[in-house]
Amino acid sequence: MIMLRPLITMTLSRLSRMVVFLLVLIAQASLLSAAQMQDRIVAIVNSDLIMLSEIKRDLAPERARIQKEYRGEALTRRLKTAEFMALTSMIERTLQLQEAKARGIDVTDQEVRQALQQMKQQGEKIDETNPANLKNVREQLTLLKVVDREVRSGVMVSDSDIKRYFQEHRDRFALPEEYTLSQILIKPRSPEDTAEAKAKVAEITALLKRGESFEDLALRFSDGPTASHGGRLGLVRQGELLPGIERAIAKLVPGGISDTIETPEGFHIVHLEDKQPKQFRPLEEVRIEIQGLVFQRKSEDVFQEWLADLKNKAYIEIKFESALSALPTTGPAPRPSTKSKESALRPTPGLPATGEAR
Repeated sequence: MIMLRPLITMTLSRLSRMVVFLLVLIAQASLLSAAQMQDRIVAIVNSDLIMLSEIKRDLAPERARIQKEYRGEALTRRLKTAEFMALTSMIERTLQLQEAKARGIDVTDQEVRQALQQMKQQGEKIDETNPANLKNVREQLTLLKVVDREVRSGVMVSDSDIKRYFQEHRDRFALPEEYTLSQILIKPRSPEDTAEAKAKVAEITALLKRGESFEDLALRFSDGPTASHGGRLGLVRQGELLPGIERAIAKLVPGGISDTIETPEGFHIVHLEDKQPKQFRPLEEVRIEIQGLVFQRKSEDVFQEWLADLKNKAYIEIKFESALSALPTTGPAPRPSTKSKESALRPTPGLPATGEAR
């Protein structure tokens, strides 16, 4: 018995350590299981899964902004809309990346390095040691490539397109009206001197009505920076003046003098010496500009059609209820009733399509 005692003691001690070790393993497994349960699938896009954690990550900045600006029911609605938009954007992004892979479109490491260098030159700060950042840059480049090949490469802008756009948007290519102006400006020296300034303006107006020279009165009374030049402002384009002065000038004909105009700068009397009406730039001068505008519009239309086609051909199952906002909602988020290609976003009311290749 004396010889067996140490053996029994060692066995019990070893057994205790094993029990402790197993308890630790069980605890770790429980923590891992709990962490996994906090994440879940929110959508299936063909063979890819979109997880709740991905939506939360993408939504975080917008969620923070919304929570600062809204409260109560408005906050709930805004968060729910943001959730759907984030999910839609991620589904569309996934579809485009899948299409790029199917088309054999790839981005090289050299292209990623060049993109990072350009981002730095533009003042963006990016941690190149973070694999997530590199992955995001690679995906952005992939999206650009697939859209260039599948969408933009097939967009053509004809001469008739350019002429039609020019005719329909002539005001866009108009030069603003130009005025030749002089002004008399009276600035109150303090808020208490406003009445005195108004009286001075009334006196000047009376002198103008009696036929005294605008230039002479500007030299004598104006507090404006051009007073020494008779108040002459010279040539001024529409949009360069204070709104109150713009409105007053619109009613004048060349040679006319405005009523008193009050602005934050003081009290103005404006003399319209000449007015050049709005002129239109010729087509040949704006042809390249119009070509770019039409190309952009056509590209967007083709992109939307292409994206809709990707959705129609895809298997998309949405397993999403408003779980991100952690707030009560007016009801469960809409869910496709079938698990087929027909559930590709369109039968899912309330899920807006952004159409952005981000």
